Amino acid sequence: MAEPLRKPLPPARDEAPEGPRPVPLAPATGQHGQKDSADSKERSSLRRRNWTRWGLFALLPLVLLVAGYWYVTGGQIMSEDDAYVEAEKVGISTDVSGIVKDVDVKENQHVTAGQVLYRLDPAQFQIALDNAKANLKQTALTIDSMKQDYKRMLSDIAAEQSLVDFDQTNYNSDLMLLRSHTISQTVFNQAQATLGNDKNKLEALRQQAQVQLAKLGGNANIEVTQHPQYLEAKARVDEAQRELNDTVVTAPFAGIVTDVPSIAPGKYLSASTTGFYLVDTDHMWVEADPKETELTYVRPGQPVTVTVDTYPNLQWHGTVESVSPAAAEEFALLPAQNTSGNWVKVVQRVPMRVRVDTSDKSLPPLAAGMSVEVAVDTGHARGFPNLFSLF
Repeated sequence: MAEPLRKPLPPARDEAPEGPRPVPLAPATGQHGQKDSADSKERSSLRRRNWTRWGLFALLPLVLLVAGYWYVTGGQIMSEDDAYVEAEKVGISTDVSGIVKDVDVKENQHVTAGQVLYRLDPAQFQIALDNAKANLKQTALTIDSMKQDYKRMLSDIAAEQSLVDFDQTNYNSDLMLLRSHTISQTVFNQAQATLGNDKNKLEALRQQAQVQLAKLGGNANIEVTQHPQYLEAKARVDEAQRELNDTVVTAPFAGIVTDVPSIAPGKYLSASTTGFYLVDTDHMWVEADPKETELTYVRPGQPVTVTVDTYPNLQWHGTVESVSPAAAEEFALLPAQNTSGNWVKVVQRVPMRVRVDTSDKSLPPLAAGMSVEVAVDTGHARGFPNLFSLF
């Protein structure tokens, strides 16, 4: 007969347990529930990944079609960010030297064409003009006196000619009387000498008249204002008047003056010395330097959109005005010389000018030197042949 099971006796209180107490296990139903929940989440995540993968595969053809369409229909816009605003700039100067008397404009002031900018002291130039005018009047009097002298010479020649004719008559008469031995040889010699002297005087008067006529330009009735000496003196008057006029410096075109404080009343300016500068703000253009490979379909007259870095949310419109016939490298001080042998091909940049429409006064003003981006609408898309060339 089997012995009944005995319960193990609890350890004595004074004895330490041999190991950690066992952790009671959760009911069997709780463990299976957590495992089923983890499996369900994993399967749900797997399904999402599969749907995402198949969705991406499904979108790939669409993406390729959109990219192909964009490539085929695009490419007609040539954009370039190596571009800057340019304007007519001129250093205001004059070709006479003098002391600045007045400055009639201020820094960054807008001026119109013909407006007075500054003046030089006109005293010395007024004196030179008065002297030239006085010389002109004296020249006119001299020419008139030469004409009167020529007329007097003609009268003297006529009188001397009459005297020579009288002497010739006396000479002929004395010659006949000498042959008939009516007069002496001494009387005949006296008549002969008188005739010779008067002929010499007549010839001298004629030569003086020819010289005087040459001084009158070969025309005894020439107008005083047409005589070469008068024209020369008149040219001196005109030059003196021009120099006096140039003491008043005006604007050659409308624009804005800058660097005006560089001159002030009392400063001496040599001829052709720049006083300050004038910038034309009404006629501006953009100077761009695109690569030579970007100019394949760029032609003058094509529309251009201009974006200025200073005003990123605004746009200006313009047209391609011209494309340089030579690359920028051709005008360099030391152009690159690629000789035969080992060399590296460098893409050249060709200057291009874009005329900007600045008639819209609602847009802010442009300043020369601003950085811009230009987009030229060439009207030439890439097309399908270029798409096929990618493959």
